[in-house]
Amino acid sequence: MYLTLADDSWQRAHYALVIAAGALSLGRDVVLFAGGRSVHALAKDWSALNDITSDIELSERGIAGFDDLRRALQELGCRFFACEAGMKMARLAPDNLIDGVEIRGIVSFLELVGQEKIVAI
Repeated sequence: MYLTLADDSWQRAHYALVIAAGALSLGRDVVLFAGGRSVHALAKDWSALNDITSDIELSERGIAGFDDLRRALQELGCRFFACEAGMKMARLAPDNLIDGVEIRGIVSFLELVGQEKIVAI
């Protein structure tokens, strides 16, 4: 499954992580490409995302938090790509990202996708 994010919405990013976790739990391969300011979703400090619901609040509701989801995806083998242009737009350096994130351009992502479908969130 190929997922792509394009904005800095926490809600969209969280939902993309939920979808990715579901797909991985079913044994599917997942690649998540963060473009534009959505690269903040792959940053160690994701507080630059808009309209955040805290992991504490989510936990109190019995919902997986952002950090828990990202860790689970890493453990389950999700591939994370951060867009080169998005990194510049967000003023992030590679060392600002969580472990395992590859910095790629959109062409590299599209080459990998080939003729498969992309889910844009």
